Amino acid sequence: METSVEPEDLGQNPEYAGRLEYHGDKKNGHNLTIRDLRESDSATDKGIYSDIVFSPGLQVKVTGEHQNKTLTCITICTLTLTTYIWYKNGQRLDEPTSQQYSVNSYHSDSYSCAVEGHEDLLSPAVCVQDQNCNRVTYTKRRICVLKGSTVDISCTYVGYYSTTSTFWFRSDKSTPEDLTRDPGYAGRVKYTDKETWRNEGPSILRITDQREEDSAEFRFTFKTDNFEWGHSFPGTTLSVTGLQVKVTPAAEGQKTLTCSTNCILTDNPTYIWYRNGQNVQDNSSHMYSISSEDADSYYCAVKGHNGLSSPAVCEYSAAQ
Repeated sequence: METSVEPEDLGQNPEYAGRLEYHGDKKNGHNLTIRDLRESDSATDKGIYSDIVFSPGLQVKVTGEHQNKTLTCITICTLTLTTYIWYKNGQRLDEPTSQQYSVNSYHSDSYSCAVEGHEDLLSPAVCVQDQNCNRVTYTKRRICVLKGSTVDISCTYVGYYSTTSTFWFRSDKSTPEDLTRDPGYAGRVKYTDKETWRNEGPSILRITDQREEDSAEFRFTFKTDNFEWGHSFPGTTLSVTGLQVKVTPAAEGQKTLTCSTNCILTDNPTYIWYRNGQNVQDNSSHMYSISSEDADSYYCAVKGHNGLSSPAVCEYSAAQ
């Protein structure tokens, strides 16, 4: 006899915390949005949820001999009706828009590819001739942090020749401007680069006292005597958010408190709940269940950032 297994509600799975949105009826509707997709999200919906479309990581495969090379933008699954974008030395190219690209390249050149509409998911830059070429690799493509906190945005770079200057800039500026010279970041920005070889190394942009207007894409560039890394190469997108407690009905006689953010906080933080100003010791999730009759006040914070808590919510009126 076949045993019936009750399908799990993805909304209750901690792996999808803060990343799901249902559209329409939660049981009978078939519209599900998953943000911040990961390879582990690749799955079959088994008829319970709508199909989940996953954009896999991209890689550039190099084939051919000598200087004549063929580049192929490859994925772990087949993408249909796709327009491809190619970057040469950090500069976006108008052509081609196909999955393959034939080049006659120099030793210093690097290439990367992306899919139109998902430029921030581009492949790593690869050297065409050997492993010594101009390239930039970002540690993270997206970062979400709390308002008032400090963030480090990092990358590694390699210059074919010795670099003469390096700096970070916001991509929404009409002309790339060294962030340390921007009045809006005065006293809040510094570079914490480590001593290394003159033509390669890590670069770290540190921004303190995060503000919501700091939400932007940050890019890195470097120069040599006869070369400058392209300014159109996508960098790291930073989102700055506060915390807010949202209250929703749950099972009969229960309510669910959710420590909500405008983006998914980086590095899977541990949450802290406070009841009437006192730490609730038995909960570290972004969700907390309480009785519908509960008349206490609650607020939440993230471990390590206790001073950046949400405003308190009082459920007294709901208990009347």
